[in-house]
Amino acid sequence: MTTGPELVCPAGTPASLRAAVDAGADAVYVGFRDETNARNFPGLNFSRDELAEAVDYAHAGGSHVYLAVNSFARAGDLKIWTDAIDDGARIGVDAVILSDIGMLAYAAETHPDLRLHLSVQASAAHPEALEYYRRAFGIKRAVLPRVLTVDDIRRHGDRTSVEYEVFVFGGLCPMAEGRCHLSSYATGKSPNTTGVCSPAASVHYEDGPDGLVTRLGDFAINRVAPGEAAGYPTLCKGRFQVAGQELHIFEDPVSLNAAEVMKGLVDAGVSALKIEGRQRGRSYVDRAVRTMRSLRDAALRGETPDASVLDSLSEGGRRSTGAYKKEWR
Repeated sequence: MTTGPELVCPAGTPASLRAAVDAGADAVYVGFRDETNARNFPGLNFSRDELAEAVDYAHAGGSHVYLAVNSFARAGDLKIWTDAIDDGARIGVDAVILSDIGMLAYAAETHPDLRLHLSVQASAAHPEALEYYRRAFGIKRAVLPRVLTVDDIRRHGDRTSVEYEVFVFGGLCPMAEGRCHLSSYATGKSPNTTGVCSPAASVHYEDGPDGLVTRLGDFAINRVAPGEAAGYPTLCKGRFQVAGQELHIFEDPVSLNAAEVMKGLVDAGVSALKIEGRQRGRSYVDRAVRTMRSLRDAALRGETPDASVLDSLSEGGRRSTGAYKKEWR
């Protein structure tokens, strides 16, 4: 086990989990094959039997397993969420990642020995919120929303005993985790409630005279010129006409890459560094884990890692430090 921040890695399938463990992940995070987790896509996630085998494999390799039950439960229909918590505890996961306040209460009351992590979906961005969740439900760790600078994290760290987990690589959200209404508006589904952002059944591509038009439901959300890369269409990364200009008004199609600020995050005392990407394949997971592990180790030696080594895995080959340095326009 590392003496520095834990490297928490994505595992969308059993094959990806094995790849992450073999590549040196300190922990992997997973979800069940239903809407209880925020990556509820066809072909992803775990059955109960698969998770039991995965936990055995991870523990044999020295890795922890964290189960994401991080979508928000429906009123009057809680059973699949409570079942997920019960089954995770029975199988022996090392922690459950939760966002819904009712599910936090259920887990704390029903499984008092189960380690609880607060999901980024809870959008708890300051020590007062984290201390509330600790007092009320006994959370040990929180995944911080991607709205904080390195200085924010450093300044707030001594005001709570809750461990900090921060994203360091992968997809960016439009700086409002837990409030993803855009996809729901266009398709009737959102990652917060059903675990699905921009479901594939709602995605359409049309060839037009000015290039490829991408649609989500009834909405045209981008026009891609010939030869320009067309990313997967999500509303937050759509390009819209604003004041006579076509702009990415919510979020540019770019990947978070915090390598250049990782030493600052280590010095700020974060407990875990998280890679996003449960929807990615095992090759991506293997490369991302091995590379990020070497960058983490460089930061622990006091070095500033080379961020460019992850460019080949970034969306569009572009990278951003996101809110950590707040360099956006």
